[in-house]
Amino acid sequence: MSDALVGPVEIVGAGLIGTSIALACRRAGLEVLLTDPSDDHLRTASGLGAGRASAPGDKPQLVVVAVPPDHLAQEIRRALAGDAVVTDVGSVKAAPLAALAGLPGIARYVGGHPMAGSERSGPLAASAALFDGRPWAVTPHPESDAAAVDLVEGLVALCGAVPVRLTPDEHDKAVARTSHVPHLMASLAAGALAGAPADHLALSGQGVRDVTRVAAGDPALYGQIVAGNAVAVGALLAGVRDRLDTVIEALAAGDRAGVERVLGEGVRGTRSIPGKHGGAPRPTGAVFVAVPDHPGELARLFADAGESGVNIEDVRIDHDPGRPVGLVELIVDEDRAEHLLDSLESRGWVTHR
Repeated sequence: MSDALVGPVEIVGAGLIGTSIALACRRAGLEVLLTDPSDDHLRTASGLGAGRASAPGDKPQLVVVAVPPDHLAQEIRRALAGDAVVTDVGSVKAAPLAALAGLPGIARYVGGHPMAGSERSGPLAASAALFDGRPWAVTPHPESDAAAVDLVEGLVALCGAVPVRLTPDEHDKAVARTSHVPHLMASLAAGALAGAPADHLALSGQGVRDVTRVAAGDPALYGQIVAGNAVAVGALLAGVRDRLDTVIEALAAGDRAGVERVLGEGVRGTRSIPGKHGGAPRPTGAVFVAVPDHPGELARLFADAGESGVNIEDVRIDHDPGRPVGLVELIVDEDRAEHLLDSLESRGWVTHR
């Protein structure tokens, strides 16, 4: 079994992730075979240059299974009936692996999970650059062949991603903590808005939008994901329930210090999230700029910010319905915020911190 990825690569599932991998492989000059039950997806992905429809007699070197969680084990099993190395992009690893236990050819299977995506779906949303610089979990099991692992990591490198090797169980615990439970928390917060009086919702600001953004995801898909990772998600939710009980009891008792302790845990948690390029988080400051709602104003703001010599680390835009302008929040290094503020004001922008 060769550990050099030379193709062909078969992509099973020509959605956002599958088509993006196909485009990255085509960018590298590899032959790509596409399999999908939807003729529309196949035509669209092929039209984008992602490859051609697979045909009887094709002999892929690597098969990438990119289907919803409920169908992962079935499609991996089908792919292992051939001679190819098989990987997948599923967001849960332990459950599909357990369903494949004892299967002939299981040594050729190596799980994978690229930590990249988009609020859009389908092949039209795909991009060869989707994975650039993004972490991609590679989850070999004890029977995985070393050459198969190398081949899958070769795919990760070809797609421009950064491989992170984990066991299937550790992967599932990690994504429960960083993705699945946060999604459920966003959904619970968003659910409290459903049916709320209009005068309550009129007070909505950027904070509630930030907290609830991911709750807009497809319930059927995320239901599959969360249910497939029930053990890890359930363990974390038990801890969340305990902290929620602590807050409820502290509020009922007038224990402000107890509430502040829970809030302090939240501050410590946000500070533990890796910073830019995976480094330690750095202190940042925010500069708020009122931007007229006209074409070209954002471009002018960024050009003026560039003239200041200050690097913008992040950007948020708040569109409150009661204002004729947008409020743009520029996140910069803490010790550069004052300089950016002065520079933008000197160019006529209305700013505050």
